[in-house]
Amino acid sequence: MSSTALRRTALDAVHRSLGATMTDFAGWDMPLRYGSERDEHLAVRTRAGLFDLSHMGEITVGGPQAAQLLNHALVGNIASVGVGRARYTMICQADGGILDDLIVYRLAETEYMVVANASNAQIVLDALTARAEGFDATVRDDRDAYALLAVQGPESPGILRQLTDADLDGLKYYAGLPGTVAGVPALIARTGYTGEDGFELFVKPEHAVALWEALTEAGAGVGLIPCGLSCRDTLRLEAGMPLYGNELSTSLTPFDAGLGRVVKFEKEGDFVGREALTEAAARAEAAPPRVLVGLIAEGRRVPRAGYAVVAGGEVIGEVTSGAPSPTLGKPIAMAYVDAAHAAAGTPGVGVDIRGTHEPYEVVALPFYKRQK
Repeated sequence: MSSTALRRTALDAVHRSLGATMTDFAGWDMPLRYGSERDEHLAVRTRAGLFDLSHMGEITVGGPQAAQLLNHALVGNIASVGVGRARYTMICQADGGILDDLIVYRLAETEYMVVANASNAQIVLDALTARAEGFDATVRDDRDAYALLAVQGPESPGILRQLTDADLDGLKYYAGLPGTVAGVPALIARTGYTGEDGFELFVKPEHAVALWEALTEAGAGVGLIPCGLSCRDTLRLEAGMPLYGNELSTSLTPFDAGLGRVVKFEKEGDFVGREALTEAAARAEAAPPRVLVGLIAEGRRVPRAGYAVVAGGEVIGEVTSGAPSPTLGKPIAMAYVDAAHAAAGTPGVGVDIRGTHEPYEVVALPFYKRQK
């Protein structure tokens, strides 16, 4: 067997039976779409969508000094996260460059689950393992211990309520609680990457198919459909959510990415990157770096990552993500642009699309915000 064989999730046979178009994503064979990307996108915005996210990387950190280890290894104040809550944070290099953005769930007093992006799971695992030296804590690779299903969209609470007696009403955004869904033990988390209300369900791989089928059945009456990675990308783009490798990279600090708020200098003890990030924070305050903004096309041409943003014949930035927006009905993009051109409504901004400067409107992110 080739060492380059793609990994398959526990739901692989289900995706194929549904006629999914599969794609290599970070070494995993994942569903890109089942039918129309636009239909899947709009289902999540207006009804509900069901996703397989089993490619994400789960790492369990436990032991008496688990909190101290995570405070040292990550930029956030993880020790202050309550049991049953979750926090968005980052892991940085010593020079302040972003290795990955993460969600950390505190499962118990001395047990945490770190969820990394699929493309960075091994990098994060290696970094946490190295940084654990000297701490009374363990770092365990649990990527094979979990399948991850997500049900996202305004109908998702009603769908899930049919299958669990867990207190969904009491479950806040960025919180997780152990429960049973369709008879399957699960960590039920109110998190997601779509800009909608929704839940992520961490279960044992052997329970994934039964849970997928139960969710499909429970959601049939309200228009739930299976959704692939393609619409997940357009949903997160509309919601202004960064994607590692596009808006985030080792060449950027959290301050360069406009996410300096995740760095908690006030926490106790030293943490990896503190010195470099202190300097980055001062630099950002003195002279703002390029700013992440939204761009909405006046025409129909779609901007792609790497395209130059221009004004007055000069390059003033670069597109990081671009796609047609099903919700707005126009092409949109996120881009880092010089601070002088970052204000909403800045005139004369365009994107160089194969030599033509297409006009774009600069807007504040996100493009889309759900009505609470």
